[in-house]
Amino acid sequence: MSAAERRIALVIGGRSGERDRSLISGEAVRESLVRQGLPHFVLDPTDKDFADRVREADVAFLAIAGQWAEDGKLQGLLDSLGVPYTGSGVLASAVAMHKPTAKILVLAGGVTVLPHLPLRGTEDAQEVAQTCADEFGLPVILKPTSEGGSIGMRVFRDLNSLTTTLTHDTRGGEWFIEPFKEGTAVTCGVLEQDGALVTLPPLETLPTTAEFYDYKAKRNPAGHRYRCPAQLPGAALATISRAAVRAHQLLNCSGYSRSDFLVTPVGEVHWLEINTLPGLSTHGNLATMAAAAGISYDRLIATILATVHTDGYRP
Repeated sequence: MSAAERRIALVIGGRSGERDRSLISGEAVRESLVRQGLPHFVLDPTDKDFADRVREADVAFLAIAGQWAEDGKLQGLLDSLGVPYTGSGVLASAVAMHKPTAKILVLAGGVTVLPHLPLRGTEDAQEVAQTCADEFGLPVILKPTSEGGSIGMRVFRDLNSLTTTLTHDTRGGEWFIEPFKEGTAVTCGVLEQDGALVTLPPLETLPTTAEFYDYKAKRNPAGHRYRCPAQLPGAALATISRAAVRAHQLLNCSGYSRSDFLVTPVGEVHWLEINTLPGLSTHGNLATMAAAAGISYDRLIATILATVHTDGYRP
């Protein structure tokens, strides 16, 4: 079946904290599908008839992110229904979404990561805070284990505020703590083209309204600016590209991904996390990197559609 004959279910929205960004990505993808003359219909996993209607598709294009979308749950449903989809499968999606687990696996494969301390909400807050200060020094950054878009991330520069937060604000889920290092936020996209993995030019993010690229800075166009390619030494750029491909392979990702990094002032490159369904807005990270590589937005969407995950049941 040719690309023009496939009926595409464009999956957008969902119920995660990243729903707003998913809707923006979905609209951009929809416009591209229209330009390319590709038959499609739009679905939201929150629709009551989603499971029935998605079976009408030959492929599901997942322009969606966050929990219940990027963490393997949606992928498992589609596998069970026998519907091929874009992006990674259940295992890669679930592991990548759980950042501490992804870091352990990527580190075992030779990629440099920041140390971290996992939290489960049952430890003594004062003891944990002191352990962090002893092992990492201050400041430290607190992150949810399974969120995207910098949701919930906070930096702490003193023991009292860290202890207070650990006592009152982290009992409802899993978190982890990393040292907060000064440096440059960089991201690097990986695309599968004709069976080979290629990296896009690394992109440097410069926050303008916050000390790091946090939730508010990501959602405020005036809160950040991009430089692509990133203005970093050639050795650091090469390390970033190699690590992005390596992480993609180690976590068994499919089709495309985007890895985030921190590059310290002395040139140390630390892998932070991988996004198995990167945002697809026309001015977002992945599209900006693709444009720097001479890849138009429509070609980017066509490339993603050409690498469909098909591990599911076939009725």
